[in-house]
Amino acid sequence: GAAAPDAAARAGIIAGTYQFDPEHSQIVFSYEHMGFSTSHGFVNGLEGSVTLDPENPANSTVEAHFPMSAIRTIAPALDEHMFGEGLVSAATPDTVVTFRSTRVEPREGDEADVHGELTLNGVTREVTLEVELNKAGTNPMSNLPAVGFSIEGSILRSDFNMGGFAPAVSDELKITIAVEATKG
Repeated sequence: GAAAPDAAARAGIIAGTYQFDPEHSQIVFSYEHMGFSTSHGFVNGLEGSVTLDPENPANSTVEAHFPMSAIRTIAPALDEHMFGEGLVSAATPDTVVTFRSTRVEPREGDEADVHGELTLNGVTREVTLEVELNKAGTNPMSNLPAVGFSIEGSILRSDFNMGGFAPAVSDELKITIAVEATKG
């Protein structure tokens, strides 16, 4: 029954801690601009670790971080503009954004809801991310155990004191995260 897909999805996972590969882990975010367009930005170089327990996935944990300076939008002028006018006014490019899981709720198959504390712009809030295991197995380049995840979620900028220009710039940021991690 229902246990078979869960076991099959976790079959390639070796228990332990995996380090993010910052060259293959990134965040893409989107926001509405005055109702005319959807703009996108990204964060390359996402760092962190995930500790996996395939026998009891609820015991798994994740920690991630990146400096605000890693954020890029569609234009250099927007990158500079981001640190003023109430967008991320309390932050500097050196400010570190962190996420630390507080609870993992396995769902059917290879999915889970990961609840955690996101600290952004000097504010910490509880957020929930929808996580899907893409693959677990041996990385053919390093010959080490590896995992890959696709992650989705959203936050409200105003929850983190970044609500400048709302509603012309949407309060909601939609987030898509790709993580590739290796057990060393």
